[in-house]
Parts: sequence; structure tokens; C-alpha cells
Amino acid sequence: MKSQTKVVVIGGGIAGCSTLYHLTQEGWTDVVLVERNELTSGTTWHSAAQVTNFGGNQTMVGLKTHSINLYKELRDDADYPVQYNHGDGGIRLANTEAQMDGYRHFASMARGMGVEFEILDAEECARRHPLISTDNLLGGLWDGNDGDIDPASLCQALARRARKAGAEVYRNTPVTGLTQHKDDSWTVHTEHGDIVCEIVVNACGYRVNEVGAMMGVEHPVTSMEHQYFVTEDIPAIVESDKRMPLLRCPISDYYSRQEKNGLLIGFYEQGCKTWGMDGIDPHFVNALCPDDLDRITDVLEGAFERMPALMEVGIKNVVNGPITYTIDGAPLVGPIPGKRNAFCCIGLRAGLGEGGGHGWLLAQQIVHGEAVYDTWCIDPRRFGEHTNVELTALKAIEDYQNEFRFHFPNEHRPAGRNAKTTPLTPVMAAEGAEFTIVNGWERVDYIKPSADFHHTHTFKFDESFDAVGEEVKAVQTDVGICEVNGFNRFELTGADATNFLDRMSCSTVPRKPGRMGLIYLLNHHGNVKAEATIANIPASDRGPDRVWYGSAAASELHDMDWLQQHIRDDEDVQIKSLTNDQTILIIAGPKARDVLSSVSRGDWSNEAFKFLAVREAYIGIAPATVMRVSFSGETAYELHIPNASLYGAYLSLREAGKAHGMKIFGAKAVDSMRMEMGYLHWKADILTEFDPFETNLNRFIKMDKSDFVGKAALEKKGDPKHLLVSMALDSTDAAAHGGSSVMIDGKVVGTVTSGDWGYRTGLNIAYAFVETAYAAEGTAVEVDVLGKMVPAKVIPAGPYQAQSSR
Repeated sequence: MKSQTKVVVIGGGIAGCSTLYHLTQEGWTDVVLVERNELTSGTTWHSAAQVTNFGGNQTMVGLKTHSINLYKELRDDADYPVQYNHGDGGIRLANTEAQMDGYRHFASMARGMGVEFEILDAEECARRHPLISTDNLLGGLWDGNDGDIDPASLCQALARRARKAGAEVYRNTPVTGLTQHKDDSWTVHTEHGDIVCEIVVNACGYRVNEVGAMMGVEHPVTSMEHQYFVTEDIPAIVESDKRMPLLRCPISDYYSRQEKNGLLIGFYEQGCKTWGMDGIDPHFVNALCPDDLDRITDVLEGAFERMPALMEVGIKNVVNGPITYTIDGAPLVGPIPGKRNAFCCIGLRAGLGEGGGHGWLLAQQIVHGEAVYDTWCIDPRRFGEHTNVELTALKAIEDYQNEFRFHFPNEHRPAGRNAKTTPLTPVMAAEGAEFTIVNGWERVDYIKPSADFHHTHTFKFDESFDAVGEEVKAVQTDVGICEVNGFNRFELTGADATNFLDRMSCSTVPRKPGRMGLIYLLNHHGNVKAEATIANIPASDRGPDRVWYGSAAASELHDMDWLQQHIRDDEDVQIKSLTNDQTILIIAGPKARDVLSSVSRGDWSNEAFKFLAVREAYIGIAPATVMRVSFSGETAYELHIPNASLYGAYLSLREAGKAHGMKIFGAKAVDSMRMEMGYLHWKADILTEFDPFETNLNRFIKMDKSDFVGKAALEKKGDPKHLLVSMALDSTDAAAHGGSSVMIDGKVVGTVTSGDWGYRTGLNIAYAFVETAYAAEGTAVEVDVLGKMVPAKVIPAGPYQAQSSR
């Protein structure tokens, strides 16, 4: 066994084997995989192994397409062919128009990745799958690439190819410990000796947290028991001249695929069960949980109604085994938060179908720093530190119970709520707030017009439309107040803090005390990595001169890692997180200055406190850091207040606001107004797939700076191939959702990143990256919105900007 190597991958299931293979494909061959038993002896061996192209966003579709293409190549390898039933086709059923709208959106989104789905009516579903009934069925989504693969031969084939490229695989080699050294290298301790490596990868399936504990990390991953059975031969299958399509049924919570001349039927019962939360038997290898068919009786009845043939055949065998879930159901593939040279590929509940793509994207991140796609949807840092095992289990149960029911854009599911709150959360609830979730924080979405008000889950504009419009109107004509909790806030101190930020950013970093500005950070490929507001807080009795770095709530762990990893040994820079210590209250509107002046001493006139100014003050008796900045395009102030004083500050502002018609506004109103102003949303419009010129951030790019991270790569880039544009859609019933295809003459020329209704402009606005040939203002295009080709045209960014003097 080697004593030194470049990368050690821990785990010999699909995640580990795929990562190892793809590392060799990226040119790293001095790599090792260690497995505590035999390859595929964890969840992989009993997987139902369905391989679909369906995904909830373009990154997921892209990695699944890679998996399919790789698996077809392995199937056709004459030396070691893998059993892969590709192209059987698959149907996702629906019995509501809202579900069908979702499928229409996913079809539009997939088209931008070169994947074609079909929308079927109930009769066509039954024609393609003759075993199903059309009772209580509206239609479905057809994936022509759907199929299934043999788990064991797949993993062996990947390991075989990796070995041929120079990688080594050590079976029956349990890892007993991990030690990280001062130079960030690792020693992987095993029962057969130590291996020193630069990088370690946790790909340990349901034993993920056993290895996580060795490096002081707890991952938001837990396991669920999952049962399926295989039927005896079904005459209709025996007599058919083609294989039966796969089926996924959100109506009755089951799936099926052909297994020889019968069916494999899997169940997602409501009375589901977590597994292994109190530890896992070290001898649980190639093992299963006890059968528990009583638990799936209710789901089985629904399956009988949909597929009556099931009532006529017996059961050959039952499988009940653990599968892993994360806190939001998507895998964790990428850097481990707070660790250097440590990565993971874990939480793969659909590991066999997606694993080829997961290993592909992870290998790219390890070798090149980024992947070909923006991988935020699977990034392990997309959650904050609140994601403990208890919360993960609650969300895993909820996700399991809704396995085939996708999230609607306006849906916020109830499990694990109130994970992160402020003193104002119950106050806002009493005001009638409907809450959304932002990195665990309960944030006001909008204020309900009545106590019994509820909105419908839909991809179209819902019943909250008018209520949000009233909130926007209050901000435009009088004054509104909004709580923005969880906003990421770092305090940078040290003699080199500003120079450090200047080196990290392609933008001009504000240096004058009491001033602030927006900057962008690039990765080493010259693409956009982060967006931050930099505020220089003058010295006072609250502290010395210091710099605040503010960014999106979801970016907390991501940005901390990026900054800390770039501090040089000779730089005097310290970073401290204040994210959980303070909360922002925003007051916005033409009367905002009047409200502020009535609760805070000092001169708040436009001359004394200009746009992008920063000042420490008091709101009533509450200390606050006040910033003159606006996301809405109206006169506005951000009041950064310690949580201990938040309630007192809020009461003072509400009392002062009575005379000016103050109303609470929420995240929906903010999103509408930011679209009208041309402001971008991190990880919706700001993606690592595009550079700042493509993202239309030219005014923030200072190429005349001596140097900054990503400058060399940015200088080598040619003319932009895509540009981020604003569009106005000729539609009043639905916004364009992220992923919707922008088309001309039936050809996809771009992809929507954000969409919303602009109440002040009366426009249905969308942002999209489009090919540069179609980016000119006035260009007529069509946007596929829920299956309808909606006429649209490119408009100037920020159609409300003309009113920015407000």
C-alpha cells in the first residue's frame, strides 16, 4: 500500500468510484481509494439504480446527462460491458394542473441543456405504459432517456478504468483516523498503515459522519429506511415486445421499473423511518434492515389502483435498506466547510443515477478549483451551522414523504421551522406575516391581508399578488419597514484589511471612513465568485476603525472559506463573523428620512448623509450602524442593530412611522423592486459560469488595478459569448422562472435567471443570459413560460432607474 499520494478517496460506492475515475480523467493519476469492506458493500449494492435525466435545475440536468453518456460508453465497452437498460423511457405522473405547470417549466429548463422532455395527457401516459389506469390522472412528463443500471458492475467498471489510468484501490482497509497538518496536508490512518496525502475526500455513504467526526465535522446527512419489492412474472410484460417504461407517481408515492419479466416497486410511505441516528453496527455490511411491509400498506393500495396487474402477482423478494438524505434532499458535493484540502461527495439519495455526474463535477473542483457548471445547488456550504442532526432528520422525513412532489416557487414546507429567529419573529407573526426561509432564518415573505389568508402553491402569480403590490406602493409613496435577518456580515480588522480586499476584488474598494460601496470577487478563472458590500466604520466608543463585509445570507460559509484561504502569511488581517449578532431593519420610501430624523439625533439631511454614507447612531435608545443604501430605488436606510436591542429599535420606528403611513414589507416586495432596479441576486443571476463582463458588471471592473484574483484569466478572455440582459414579457399571469428557455425561431438562445412582476413599472421582468447576437436592446425573443411561448423584448437594465433620484 502506498504511504504517500495526492488524493485519498474514502468510500467504495458509486460516489467514491466515480470521483476516483474522474480524477484520473482530469489528469491526476496519483490517487487512491480506500474502502472498509468490498466495493459497493454499502447502499450501492441494493440500489434500485434508476437513471433519469430529470432534474430540478440545469446543473442537475447537466450532471445527469453526463452520467447517462458515461454509462452508455461503459455499456458498450467490449472488454467490460455494464448492464444498462437505457432508453426504456419514464413517466412522472400528475393529477393537478399545478403539477403539470411544474412539468412544463422543467421541460423548458431542460431544453436549455439540450434535453427534450415531452408533456403527455392521461391517455398518452396509458398508451406508453399499458399497465396503468387513467383514474385520477391528468397527465405526465416523459423522459425518453430513462432507464436502470446494474450497480455492482458500474462501480467495478469505474474502478477498473481508474486503475488502468494509474489509480489504486485498497479494499478491506478501514480508516481509523484523520490528522491534518500545518501545511493543510492530511494523514489518513488505516488498519493497514498510514497514507499521507494533499487532499482527502469523504465519499462514505451512510457512514459519512463516522469519517466526518474524524475531522471534527458533522454533516447534515441522515439515512432513511427504504423498501422495494420485486414481483413474479407479469403476463403483460412477458407478452410485450418492448420493456415497460419507468414510472414515478407523486399521487400514490411509489415508483416502478421492469425487473426481468416482473416489476420492481419502491415505496415512499408517510410513516417512514430514519436509520442509524444512534450509531451503525460496524458489521453492517452488504446487509439490510428487517422487512416491514405493514408500513407501506397505504402506499401499496394506491399502487394497486394505479396498476391493477399488481394484485394478480406474488412477491419474489423484499429489500429494505438505508439511503442517505441531506437537509434539502440534494447531495453535498464539493469543499467541506471550514476545512482546507477536504472535499465530500455525500448524501446521494439517487446516487446510482446521478453518481457519474457527481464525481465528474467534484473532480473538476478538486483539480481546477471550479467545475464547468455553477455547483451551488450541491455545494456543502449552502447551509449554515444550524444544520444539526435533529433538524436534518426532520427535513429528511419530510423530503422522503414528498419524494416525487417537487417544490413550488412559493412553497415553504413546515418541518424544522423556527431553526433561526430574531426577537421580531413572533412580532411579525402577530402582524400576519407569511414567512420564507433564508439559510434557516424565518424571514417575512409578505403580510397576509387577513388571518385566514392562504396562497395556492403554483408557478403562476398567486393570491398574494395584490398584497405584495400594496407593500410596494407603501414604499413608493410613503414609507415601509422590513426586517432582513441572517444577512452575512464579517468584520475585518488589521493593518492590511483594506489592501487584502483590494487584492481579492476586481472593483474599487472604498477606503474613506464613513463610506461604503459594492465590490465583486472573481475566482482564478476570471469568473464571478462573490458579491459584497464593503463599509468603512469610523472609530468610535464602539471600536476602532474596521471594515464590514456584507453579502447574501446563504453565502456565509462560502465567503468565509474563500476569504480565509487567501490571507497570506505576511498579511495582518483578522475576520470575525457578526452574522448571528446583528439584524438589519430597512426603512424605505420618500418619508423614510422623516421617520429616521424623529427617532435618531443628528443631521440626516441629504447633504449631511449622502448616498453610500455610513454612520453610527442610536435608534431611540438602541445602538445602530446606519447605511444610506437602497435595494428598492427609493430613499432608504439600512439600520444594523444588535439583536439584544432589535425589539426596542423596531418599536421606536413603528411609533414614529404611524404619522407617515408606515407599512411592513417583505421579501416578495424586495425582489420585485430589485428587479425593477436592475440589481442582481447571488447564485440566481451571479454565477461562476460567467465573467463580470458577461454578467453586465462593467462599471465595477477596474482592469487598471495592479493586480487582483482572477485578473490574469480575465485579461485572456475574448469577447463575451453571452450577456446578462433584462427583458419585458408580454404576459400577466406568470413570471418567468429561473431556467426558462429564451428562444428565437424555435432555437434556444438563452436561459432565464430571475423573473418577477414590477409593480411600479407595470412590467413582467426577467433577467437572462443570452447569446451576444441577441442581447441588443429592442431584440424580440420568446420565453417558454410553463409551456407557452411568451413574446418578450430586451429592455434597458433597471427600468425604474430613471426614478433613482428618489
